[in-house]
Amino acid sequence: MKKIFIFIFCIFAFGVNSMEKETTFNKELFDKAQADGKIVIVSSWIKYCSSCASQMKILNKAKKEGKLSDIEFTNIEYFAFDVTNKEIANLFDIQYQTSLLIFIGSKEVYRSIGETTEDLIYEAIKASI
Repeated sequence: MKKIFIFIFCIFAFGVNSMEKETTFNKELFDKAQADGKIVIVSSWIKYCSSCASQMKILNKAKKEGKLSDIEFTNIEYFAFDVTNKEIANLFDIQYQTSLLIFIGSKEVYRSIGETTEDLIYEAIKASI
């Protein structure tokens, strides 16, 4: 009986994480954001990856709130993509899920793999502003 509950819990937990993920990357919008001098954040994910879901929750929170204490996160464009999309993954030389890149204009200023700590992600964003 205990194994059944564990199995059901795992299915529910992975199902919830996978529902939050969608590819929002669009090359034309990415290029426009860079040309407009915006800060551009790109994250990669893969289905059933709990660390990807954790990172996406943090990025969605930053996007939704638009600020961290007294610092505005308003000149930022957020993009996400499934790392199994090789065309996008090759564009950024990303080989792993839960990768996070930050660009200022066309210059990459931050790259991490597996970062899911809200404070560290927010610090990386703040350093880009």
